[in-house]
Amino acid sequence: MRLTRRPVLAALGALAVAAATGPALAEDAAVIDARVNLALEKLFTEVPGTRDLSQKAFGILVMPEVVKGGFILGGSYGEGALRLNDGSGYKNTAEYYSVGAASLGLQAGIQSSSHALFFLTQASLDKFRRADGWEAGADAEVTFPSAGMNVGTDTTTAQKPIVAFVFGQDGLLLGASLEGAKYSRIVR
Repeated sequence: MRLTRRPVLAALGALAVAAATGPALAEDAAVIDARVNLALEKLFTEVPGTRDLSQKAFGILVMPEVVKGGFILGGSYGEGALRLNDGSGYKNTAEYYSVGAASLGLQAGIQSSSHALFFLTQASLDKFRRADGWEAGADAEVTFPSAGMNVGTDTTTAQKPIVAFVFGQDGLLLGASLEGAKYSRIVR
């Protein structure tokens, strides 16, 4: 049997759509909360200054595992939780969210990573929570500090309403980004 371009592209497109819309078996709240707790500790340990930045933030959206994959067509999906700065050290979940994206372009591979969005203004947090599907870059300006930067002293970061960190990367995916990722509230 000889494979032609059209069936291969159709199969890859179906894979990207499946990845962007999420797995059939979603995680329950307890599993998401446990993964978020581990991811927060990993973030605070691996990225200098994030613990201090968390004290200034109004909330943190933590996506403990986002899986991205693709070959020309790609997709990603993950589930996480929004934690509010209520004096508890971000221990209580306010809401659960999913993130998904589909992409077309020069990319190949599969990767798992974690990311966290720090909401540094009440207005940015409120806008995120009111949105019916929120996209970084389209709905708000988000900055991604470079590796090795001292988060607490960077004036550019301090002036942004939302700061994002990608950490805990595993695997290899060439040509990928968070661009086009859409966050949606989910019920768990």
